[in-house]
Amino acid sequence: MKTKDQTAAAVGTNLTGNVSRMAATDALQKQVKKPSLMLHSCCGPCSTSVIERLAGEFEITVFFYNPCITDEEEYKRRRDNQIEFIRRFNEQRNVLSEISTLDASEVHFTEGPYEPGQFLSLVAGHEEDLEGGDRCSICFRQRLEKTAEAAMMAGCDTFGTTLTVSPHKNYRLISELGNEIALKHGLSFLDRDFKKQNGFARSIELSKKYGLYRQNYCGCRFSER
Repeated sequence: MKTKDQTAAAVGTNLTGNVSRMAATDALQKQVKKPSLMLHSCCGPCSTSVIERLAGEFEITVFFYNPCITDEEEYKRRRDNQIEFIRRFNEQRNVLSEISTLDASEVHFTEGPYEPGQFLSLVAGHEEDLEGGDRCSICFRQRLEKTAEAAMMAGCDTFGTTLTVSPHKNYRLISELGNEIALKHGLSFLDRDFKKQNGFARSIELSKKYGLYRQNYCGCRFSER
């Protein structure tokens, strides 16, 4: 028969072993590399709920490529807004990781070239198209093509876009274009309709929380009408 001291020692040893195993498991989970995602973002507000939803699933690089924003000052305002959100989001995740087992891997940012002239050349003849028409299809394709190229250069297997969080954007069209481009480049397209599960409403909520600028038009001079 074990003495009380022997029993207590055995219990202490078991507890120590369990705690050590739990710590090792947590450390291993944090070391498991998540798949990398090149995420095209049209603007900071639209990216908020998408990044929140995907941050635990992917190593995200936000790719800001929007030559359709034809006014340069507006472009800079949206880009800076995006960078500020990512900075604050990363800070918040780092604080949370200190008090929980939350994976706090950082969201990264990269900027594509600002080339509104190329966009205007591509949509020449479509200036009078209604919003959501062929001009928008051309715009989506241009941005998704460049995102796929950026993904390949960065070694990402998957690319996606925040565009589908907006109720004003045609998910089926974006899905079709994304999958076509993915097949062309040998990549995977993250084919998700982010407006589902209250994605758009959540983006408004987060934009208010972070004090983000929310524009009232898509970006090109034609969408201001």
